[in-house]
Amino acid sequence: MAFKFKKQLFGFMDLLRFKKLVPNRRAAFDAASSAPLPKTFKVNETAKILHPGNQTAKLVEIVKETADTKTYTFELSKKMFFRAGQYVEVSANVDGSLVNRPYAISSSPLTALKEGKLSVTVKKAGFFSNWLFDNANVGDEMIIGDPSGQFHYEAIKDEEVVVGIAGGSGITPFYSMAKAISEGVEDFKLILLYGAKTEKDIAFKEQLDSLVSDKFKVVYVLSDEKKNDKYESGFITKELIAKYAPEKFTVMACGPQAMYAFLDKQLSSMGIGGKRVKKEANCVSARDVKKAEYNITVHIRDNVYTVKADSRETVLVAMERAGLKVPSKCRAGGCGFCHSKLVSGKFSIAGADKRRLADLKFGYIHPCCSYPDSDMEIIVPAGLE
Repeated sequence: MAFKFKKQLFGFMDLLRFKKLVPNRRAAFDAASSAPLPKTFKVNETAKILHPGNQTAKLVEIVKETADTKTYTFELSKKMFFRAGQYVEVSANVDGSLVNRPYAISSSPLTALKEGKLSVTVKKAGFFSNWLFDNANVGDEMIIGDPSGQFHYEAIKDEEVVVGIAGGSGITPFYSMAKAISEGVEDFKLILLYGAKTEKDIAFKEQLDSLVSDKFKVVYVLSDEKKNDKYESGFITKELIAKYAPEKFTVMACGPQAMYAFLDKQLSSMGIGGKRVKKEANCVSARDVKKAEYNITVHIRDNVYTVKADSRETVLVAMERAGLKVPSKCRAGGCGFCHSKLVSGKFSIAGADKRRLADLKFGYIHPCCSYPDSDMEIIVPAGLE
């Protein structure tokens, strides 16, 4: 409670009150409890759970979901809480290099908070994902990063109903959302349109079906099978969206780039865009160009390295292959975690240029989505140990 100062009729009374200030404080101290102050506070413990930082985790289970998809469950060394739909980076030592990739979390927030376990579901595609699929074993220790990303429900701007559109392994964040809704962690209605080639390519079917409720509905859309009572057929078109969606809804989509290109046209013809549409960014992959080799001079603090770079791979991958510990997170040019100064050289950017105007003016790049077109020299922040 704030102290209310009472103005006295005569000024000298204020002086008398001032003289009593120290004795009054001493009396208050003497009357206070002698119990020791707490060693920790709830706000600090909550911060540790929300921002655990990099932590060692043990791989305790591997489940094959489809022919090219596996779920990896880790036992965490620290408690964690995340928003359903977010991702974490998984890091491991591959051929002498510490390599990481971001993966959407497929387990529920309560599982990480109460049981200390977290799962990611990985499709066999790409350098690190292929390595995980072929080499990871139960008992292996890896590094799990902070939960990150904006691909989650936001009540302040999203509609009460979300139409989720998933393609292939893009089902992962929606599976986490469905579980979070069933557990009461998230409070919105999710209508999920899940596209796959055939029935055998559907991941988590039994689990998704068991979660169906008045707040969660799943519609399977198979491109290579005929329509029947259980499934829709073809692609996720505007007609299919209109069939299941209410008048007002937010679209959240996660899948391959080809699905996004098709979906953009469908939503545009429905007059849907802008803040009504969220798309999870895809990691930048190899580009289809003629192979060429360049030298990249890399400054990290007081150290200078020269690494070989393949024109088909990003600058970040070149540094990782050389065994350099450099920062990375989303690997899509959005988070700015790998933000580096370009000293010299030419490069191309995958997809849209997501740099700020200041980055363009002062010559900063994102190595995660920049391909070398010549020899280059860059200044890179040190990666986390």
